[in-house]
Amino acid sequence: MNLSTFTELIEFKILGASAFPFSVGLFFSWYFLNSVNGLYAALFFIAMILFDAAVNVMDNYNDFHHSDAEEYKSKTNIVGRANISATFLNSLLVALIGPSAAIGLYLTTKVGLPLLWMGMFCFAIGVLYSTGPHPISSTPFGELVSGFTMGVMIVLISVYINSYQVFTWNPELLLEILLAAAPEFIWIGNIMFSNNICDAEEDRLNHRYTIVHYLGVPHSVFLFNAMNILAILLIFVAIFLGVYPAALISIALAVPFIFKQNATIYCRAG
Repeated sequence: MNLSTFTELIEFKILGASAFPFSVGLFFSWYFLNSVNGLYAALFFIAMILFDAAVNVMDNYNDFHHSDAEEYKSKTNIVGRANISATFLNSLLVALIGPSAAIGLYLTTKVGLPLLWMGMFCFAIGVLYSTGPHPISSTPFGELVSGFTMGVMIVLISVYINSYQVFTWNPELLLEILLAAAPEFIWIGNIMFSNNICDAEEDRLNHRYTIVHYLGVPHSVFLFNAMNILAILLIFVAIFLGVYPAALISIALAVPFIFKQNATIYCRAG
């Protein structure tokens, strides 16, 4: 397998999406709780990327396995197009999930059991999202689930790992973390939403009934853009309430660019 095939199989181009909520949690911990644990944060980042890659591999294989469209299986899906065997995929999943789980267990011994429960939740969602006869990614709830798991849970775990010595599970802190994570929740969900808009016809042939199937493409594009606007507004709310530093007002410079974006651009990119 060449590098190009491997990066497409693990969907390398979207792995970086996890870095944004990770960074939000890191800077929240530094800004609010005056605590950063560099080694533990780096280990968590590695585990997160490995598991994210594993979920993408499972998702690609599940799409291939359940598709009835021969053209999709032989010409579009990377598993069929590159003739990747199930044996190799299983070995790759072990190579990705094994170290990720081992790092998670090691970190649990250092920062406490809350990490174990949060990690188990994310692992379970990752498996249910991408595998089985009815994976979450093929339902109208894919955007919501991926947005929450990556956009909120990664932020929360990142904050906890960096500040476990002083972290307290009180409603005020959790609400502040939730507000800090809200734009990531929306934008992570929108990544999947844009892909589903672009793949609407392909998903119909493969019996994937995402939210786009129910809303239709025009309404989905409108909602996609509306969610981008909401994410920007939430950033300004977070700045006003002191959850984000005032320096993030510079996000206003990106507003004209963001407003010009639509799902068609994501189609060309994907």
